[in-house]
Amino acid sequence: MRRSGCGSLWPPWLGQPDTVDQKTLAQVALRTDFSTELLLARRISKGPDMQIWVDADGCPSAIKEILFRAADRTGVLVTFVANQPVRVPPSPFIKTLQVSKGFDVADNEIVRRLGTGDLVITSDIPLAAETIDKGGQALSPRGELFTKENIRGRLNMRDFLDTLRASGIDTGGPPPLGQGERKAFAGHLDRLLAHRASNR
Repeated sequence: MRRSGCGSLWPPWLGQPDTVDQKTLAQVALRTDFSTELLLARRISKGPDMQIWVDADGCPSAIKEILFRAADRTGVLVTFVANQPVRVPPSPFIKTLQVSKGFDVADNEIVRRLGTGDLVITSDIPLAAETIDKGGQALSPRGELFTKENIRGRLNMRDFLDTLRASGIDTGGPPPLGQGERKAFAGHLDRLLAHRASNR
């Protein structure tokens, strides 16, 4: 093997890192012990790729399953961040990051790590707002795409409901995740991933 420009060992039969498609990388990564280097070489040679960061503590199982399938189908790297272990299937494109317990620890770690154009899956409005401020994208597990145009209104509504709850008014909780919301989430995710593919 010879070294690629990023310093990682690179199988000579693969050619240059920037000519290798993501699926081939996955197959090689599964057969070697240096998947991280392979994926890193891909990102360095092709430029930053969109990653997906999942606020996993409150993410419904049905949404996780959609994300598992999307990761393997498209080769996008999906990282589930939580303060407890998250069970995920074996895949070079699916990772977990366990953080210490504490208020907003997982949220802060996601904000620290996300890059411009990354997608964050969360129902936490302040986290969605910080994501957008950093140039990222935010999608609720219920299928609501947060944008610069709607995030301030969502923050105001959240603050209003917090005020009601603090005064002793029961505002109720969200209803169970419905089929329509799962479809809306999958639809937004597909469009975001298709846009990613068209820009590569």
